[in-house]
Amino acid sequence: MSDLPRSVRINEEGPREGFQIEKGPIPTARKIALIDSLSETGLKQIQCVSYVNPKNVPGWADAEAVTAGFKKRDGVSYTCLWLNDKGFERAMASGRYDMAGRISLTASETFVKRNQNRTLKENYDAQSASIALYKSHGLPVEKASIMASFGCNFEGDMPTERLLGFVAQVFEIAAAHDLKIKTLSLADTMAWATPATIKRLVGAVRGRWPDLELSLHLHDTRGMGIANAYAGLEMGVATYDAAVAGLGGCPFAAHKSAAGNVCTEDLVFMCEEMGISTGVDLERLVQTALLAEEIVGHPLPGSVKGGGTLNRLREQIRAAKAA
Repeated sequence: MSDLPRSVRINEEGPREGFQIEKGPIPTARKIALIDSLSETGLKQIQCVSYVNPKNVPGWADAEAVTAGFKKRDGVSYTCLWLNDKGFERAMASGRYDMAGRISLTASETFVKRNQNRTLKENYDAQSASIALYKSHGLPVEKASIMASFGCNFEGDMPTERLLGFVAQVFEIAAAHDLKIKTLSLADTMAWATPATIKRLVGAVRGRWPDLELSLHLHDTRGMGIANAYAGLEMGVATYDAAVAGLGGCPFAAHKSAAGNVCTEDLVFMCEEMGISTGVDLERLVQTALLAEEIVGHPLPGSVKGGGTLNRLREQIRAAKAA
């Protein structure tokens, strides 16, 4: 049965997700220009930078400069990514982000070792110290995420009970620290999800924890991003990470051509055509997608920026008929 939401929230990750994987250096001013353009589209959340070791991710060696340079717009939540305490302290020191803590697990031992140089147990144990750090800064901890939720390039498909076990670990950690987790992000970090596995795994999590709000982080490496988002919509998921023009990819996933998140303007187009409100000005977003392509200097995979919107064609047809 379909359980379509009436509206969706889109968390834009194009700047952070995109500039971490581009081979050529992107000038700081151009990164700022993209963030400022995204701020004018109606998107309510934009993830701007990664506070990571520049030796591992040289594309974000200028995180502080980008953070200081973009213009904040009322009504937009600006966020950032960090992977360890040092990154967190850098983010806090900026004073420019809407900061919140989260419990972050990974469903693949091989990937968490490559991504954070930890074992699964070390990553589990590290959550307590992170929570203590968040609490010491007075930050709420109401969200959690699980990377590699749908499969792993090194370990294969995700069995349902294995994923449910990691979700149970999230609540185990939360209970130990008197936390109430309201939102869980299931991340298809290495693009193993298909509509069938979205329905199987999201359905299993919803069946076990029906009051938990779910969000999806979907990559498009095998062209399944928009199809997986559609499957998520049918399962009632109303929050999605996306990347303008399809920017980005994970530098630790061992893909020859790791694609970015599901394309923001393609997702907005699909939702609006289905009667699901996004609050986004699609025409402005398309212009921002074209700017992103100009900035990186090569074609990006988004479709609507090339094909245009149907509303524009509808208006042209109506005008022609009225003439």
